[in-house]
Amino acid sequence: NMRRLALILFACVALVAQEGHPISGTWSGDWGTTPLSRSHLTLVITWDGKEITGLLNPGPGAGKIQSIYLDVPTWTVRIEADAKDAKGAAVHISAEGKLEDLGSIHRTIKGTWQQGEAKGDFRLTRD
Repeated sequence: NMRRLALILFACVALVAQEGHPISGTWSGDWGTTPLSRSHLTLVITWDGKEITGLLNPGPGAGKIQSIYLDVPTWTVRIEADAKDAKGAAVHISAEGKLEDLGSIHRTIKGTWQQGEAKGDFRLTRD
């Protein structure tokens, strides 16, 4: 029984270790200017031990995230990206949010989102 308990504890520690940096992962949610006017949003964020990089809405219309800054003492995330709007025109995105529920696998980032002239809020949950 002790051997079985030790194996279970080892497996739990290994799972937590694989989770990686709190910002890393695939994040999905939405942003919008009102509670009813929302656009789907997916971010894939990676921490390689030195820098944070990311991709906005992976797929044919993906946008590269130029800058992701994480202020660890406050868990504030700032994102700058260039993407295409619904008509295919280039648009700059600037977002700032707070990383919450750090103890959860499905932690969240919530904050303000500006896409071109449109200003609103966003909420992402890590998949």
